Parts: sequence; structure tokens; C-alpha cells
Amino acid sequence: MSEVEFDLLLDAVQTAYQGSVVAQIYRGNIVTDVAVLLSGARRQDPETLGGLTLRNTQGLRVPLRELAEIEATTGRHSILHDGARRRQTVTCAVSGRAIAAFVKEAQARVADKVKLPRGVYAAFSGAADAARSARQELLLHSAIAGVGIVLLLFVVLRRARNVALVLANVPFALVGGVLAVWVAGWLGEPGEGGLTIGTLVGFVTLFGITMRNSIMLISHYEHLLTVEGMVWGLEVVMRGATERFVPIVMTALCAGLGLVPLALGGGEAGREIEGPMAVVILGGLITSTALNLLVMPALYWKFGTAKK
Repeated sequence: MSEVEFDLLLDAVQTAYQGSVVAQIYRGNIVTDVAVLLSGARRQDPETLGGLTLRNTQGLRVPLRELAEIEATTGRHSILHDGARRRQTVTCAVSGRAIAAFVKEAQARVADKVKLPRGVYAAFSGAADAARSARQELLLHSAIAGVGIVLLLFVVLRRARNVALVLANVPFALVGGVLAVWVAGWLGEPGEGGLTIGTLVGFVTLFGITMRNSIMLISHYEHLLTVEGMVWGLEVVMRGATERFVPIVMTALCAGLGLVPLALGGGEAGREIEGPMAVVILGGLITSTALNLLVMPALYWKFGTAKK
């Protein structure tokens, strides 16, 4: 069958089952199309498609079943378009590994083994693309918020050393958060425990809680020196840590107890963000609270503004 005959075949099938406009009727300002197609009864029965009579360029009439294999099957009921371009969507569900790692490997394999024709290209989107965009926005907004927080700390504490001591508690929290993420990935499903939106939100929240504890401790030291008139020495460091022990521990304990149910149920549907967030905050609260009460007094004794 030549290319011309093949096009005529497709045109005949389209005319029979979809219809083709062959003329127009004008009635005043109204234009009505005249279309040719098979009757509704014949178009409702797919089995009659093979009996459609066709005529080639030489005038020979043959049924369609003699020219093509016709069988019932499943397929696309429509052709999707995006921006005036045809689109074919391939979906998959990733299990047992991180989505970002799967997408990276899939991109490498497609680029290496799949030769696409001219005008056709592959684009990867979905959960991985949305998560990457969300991470970028979250990091950008967190950086802007971090600059604002540092400026506010300078306004409140008025001394660069005290601001540096407050910020020193951030690594204390970071250690526990990272360890908690690693343990969650080791105990959970393969692919869990990575850097997700939930863990990033957890780190941002954790840094806020731990910095508040540092501010409580350092501001109390300043209160003992400036308001109560104590003389700088080891007694000030010990008294400040002792008097702020209960508030700091209670702050961490209340936040931690409230997050335990979310951390234990992190694998349930609908908790993809809350679960990792709770794990990060719990792990960071443990290390930051302990180090804030043990290491921060020593750092203030060594580098505090009252040191001569």
C-alpha cells in the first residue's frame, strides 16, 4: 500500500466514524456545515468496522478487514496537549528509596539509552520537582529570616559576643537533628531519613526553640550582673545555670512530649511532613538542651562580655 492509498484509507475511516464536512448551506447570515458519516446504528457496533467498504485509486472495492487487522483493545481515549504540543505522560510509584535519587538515576538512564526522535524530549516532574522547588523557596526564606533574627539579637543584646554565644547553640541542635534523621532512616524504610521538606521545616523550628533557650540563659546572666549587682565570677555562672535549669528543661520537655505522637506515627498517610519534622525537633531538643546547660555556661565563663 502506497502512502497516498494509506492516507485515503485513514480519511475514509475518519469520515465514516467521525464525519467530514463536505459542503455548507447558507441561510441568510447563518452558515450550516453538511457532514457525511455512517448512521448511528453502524457506528455504535465496533465489530462492523471490518466490513467498511473502501475503494482504492484504481476503483477496486475491498472491505477494511482485508487491508488492516482490527481487534478490540485498550488504549488512550484522548491525546493530551500542553502549550500546543502533544504530551505523553508516564507515571510510576517509587517505593523503597528516595524519590530524588530515583529521578536522578532515571534521568541518567534515559539520556544514555533512549534515543528520542527530532522534536520529542523528556521532562521529569511530579513530587520530586515540586519538592526541589519547595526546598529552594524554604532555604531562601529561611536565609532572609536568619538575617532578620541576627539583627534583632544585636538590637536586644547590644553586644556581639552575646549574639555569638546565642548562635553557638545552633550547632548543638544541628547535631541532634542530623543524628535523629540518620536513626530514622536506619530504622525505617529504605529511602527514609533524607533531606525532605519535613526535615527542613523541623530544622528551622528547632533553631528557633534552641536560640530561645540560649537567650533565656544569657539574658539571666546579664540580669544578675546589671540588676542584682553581682560581681563577675564563677558564682554568677553557676547561679545563672541553676536558676534557668527548670525553665529550659520544661520548655524542651513540653515541646518534646507534644511531638512524640507525630514522630511515632510519621509513616502514616498524611504525615509525610509532620513526621520527619517531629523527629528532627525531638533529636535536636535532646542535644541542644543538654549542651546548653553544660557547655553554654562554660562558654559564657570563657568568652562572656563581663570577663575582664
